[in-house]
Amino acid sequence: MAAYWPATRNGFINYDDPLYVTSNVHVQSGLTWHNLQWAFGHPVVGNWHPVTMLSHMLDCQVYGLKPWGHHLTSLLLHAANTALVFLLLRSLTGMLWRSWMVAALFGLHPLHVESVAWVAERKDVLSAFFGLLCLIAYARYARKPDNPLSAFSYLYYWAALVLFALGLMSKPMLVTLPFVLLLLDFWPLQRLNPSTLQRLLVEKIPFFILAAAVSVATYLVQRQTGMMESLQMVPLGARVENALISWCRYLGKLFWPEHLAVFYPYPAQDWPIGWVFLAFVALAGLSAFAALQRTRHPYLLAGWLWFCGTLVPVIGLVQVGGQAMADRYTYIPSVGLFIMVVWGACALAARWPSHAIVLGGAGGAAILACAALTQQQLGYWQNNETLYHHALAVTESNYLAHHNLGIALFNESQYDDAISQYRDALRVEPDNAEAHYDLGAALAVKGRTHDAISEFQKAIQLNPNNAAAHANLGTALGGEGQVAEAISEYREAVRLQPDNAGFRCALGMSGRIDEAIVQFQEALRLQPDYAAARHNLAQALQIKNAAPR
Repeated sequence: MAAYWPATRNGFINYDDPLYVTSNVHVQSGLTWHNLQWAFGHPVVGNWHPVTMLSHMLDCQVYGLKPWGHHLTSLLLHAANTALVFLLLRSLTGMLWRSWMVAALFGLHPLHVESVAWVAERKDVLSAFFGLLCLIAYARYARKPDNPLSAFSYLYYWAALVLFALGLMSKPMLVTLPFVLLLLDFWPLQRLNPSTLQRLLVEKIPFFILAAAVSVATYLVQRQTGMMESLQMVPLGARVENALISWCRYLGKLFWPEHLAVFYPYPAQDWPIGWVFLAFVALAGLSAFAALQRTRHPYLLAGWLWFCGTLVPVIGLVQVGGQAMADRYTYIPSVGLFIMVVWGACALAARWPSHAIVLGGAGGAAILACAALTQQQLGYWQNNETLYHHALAVTESNYLAHHNLGIALFNESQYDDAISQYRDALRVEPDNAEAHYDLGAALAVKGRTHDAISEFQKAIQLNPNNAAAHANLGTALGGEGQVAEAISEYREAVRLQPDNAGFRCALGMSGRIDEAIVQFQEALRLQPDYAAARHNLAQALQIKNAAPR
């Protein structure tokens, strides 16, 4: 709590926070029956996670749009998750200080700042909360032979299944959790052997069914919403190469967390084949070593498979978005690696005369270093400008950082600087429809209407379903006296987004009097407090009533 408290002074950012909270009218209106139905019936940013959306609604109901409250909720969940990691390992292994050290590394590692300090990543801390509770409930169930009330221990099994479902409805990344249950059967529960394998697999069938259903649903939603990159855009070979490199990069950042950024761009060219080969050799070597040590040091294999397995859904074989990797993806996988490190260090140092002092000193130094780096990383999340300037300083060709920094500068009326950032983004990614649109909006504000029209047209060419681009193109064309073309663009914007009151009002301003009245009335039906639409409707009615009959 102390290390992450500065996050409560940070604001919202313009990367996904508007879609989840600051521009989401369903979330802002709080917990209602209508919003409950909406949360379960509508994906957000290409994912179906209704429990996460309900948590955002609850925050808005309690705190409104005060960012400190939303950050506080995420911080409380992360603190609870840190405690749950400790309780899980303590109950499973009986090891007090080892469990404490793993939990401390989990709670204070700077790679987890993104999951805690980014309001839109509430799904990370919330899904982990339910996932860890699921593991704790499963551990209680698995120990039923030692429980004199074993007949009631099946309640823990069903509790684990319900908690798993809640975790999946918070973030689909938890689909690999049934494999983690099998890993716990291997170590430390020691339930897994050739004679019990079939029974343990049957025991996990309900978990696998839930995971499969959510995996299919997530795949379909992401494909339908256009979030999933096609094989033409990112070939399978490039995905495999990036996956191998990313696994090693995650390992590196967990041991040496430097140059952390909100967005790591997908490489413009293929990774050098030498790097890919080295990554493959490193991963294969670590896997072989852990497998060979499965009898003497089973925690190495369990921790390594936990780390690698829980990363599979986000490693990029199914590419969603333009990132090569993301800090937030290590939130749950890091626990496996921390188990390997802590238990392995204790086993290695057990031969030393003063191993307790050495381990205590090394552990203390690691915790202090993590806390200091976490404080530093939190400072980059203060606002949009600090976040994206830092990302540009530690990464190359980061089109998203340029673009989002441009949006932040535009909102602060720094139009020339915003235009410069948009152009930098387009130099890296010329086919970015949103960057063309935003550049057009900035040029229009500067009075460069002809250039703005060109950018809006490029945005529409790349994404014909961009209703805002059609509406803004209509405004620019109208300013140039091309009224018929402007009306056509407004009508297309209304067709694409019929529930947008602003688009209907703009169409009403450009159309004939009868059509204008209809559009203004529809705008007021959609947004009763729309003052401009009410004023325009009054004027239109006055003109119609004054016209000769």
